[in-house]
Amino acid sequence: MTDPNASTAPWRAGVIQDFARSELFDRTFDEGMLLVEETAAYLDGAGRHDSKILSRNAALAYASESMRLTTRLMQVASWLLVQRAVKEGEMAPEAACAENYRMAIETGEVPAAIEDLPFGLVNLLQRSERLYERVRHLDRRMYVEAAAVEEAPRPVQAQFDRLTAAFGVA
Repeated sequence: MTDPNASTAPWRAGVIQDFARSELFDRTFDEGMLLVEETAAYLDGAGRHDSKILSRNAALAYASESMRLTTRLMQVASWLLVQRAVKEGEMAPEAACAENYRMAIETGEVPAAIEDLPFGLVNLLQRSERLYERVRHLDRRMYVEAAAVEEAPRPVQAQFDRLTAAFGVA
């Protein structure tokens, strides 16, 4: 079986490395890791207290939304850590192109009614969703759309290749 990343265009590896070394990456990484820490602190502290004073339905919504929040942030953190590994030379940019490192599309779950949820959780949910969408956009631009460009048919080049083959011109 061939390596699916073996065909990665050299320019794409450069784009991935450039992003990993950029100020945009540094800011996004810092924001993501800070949000993970804030979320953990909230869920283990004030959030625990907030959830105990909710109605039964609101407590169920709190549990559901806190799970979505942590799942979303773990996906973002995982993606950011892969980019940091590229930046620090621990992972080749071509390896970062593997499908298992792509951002998953969130399921079509209907979010709970946020009016019954504590402000702290709602704030974290909104911030994490904005960050998730930005990272997902970066992921699509760098990996998914770039792969589509690499694999796109090139009809003019194909015609030149046929002419070269037919006439033996190098």
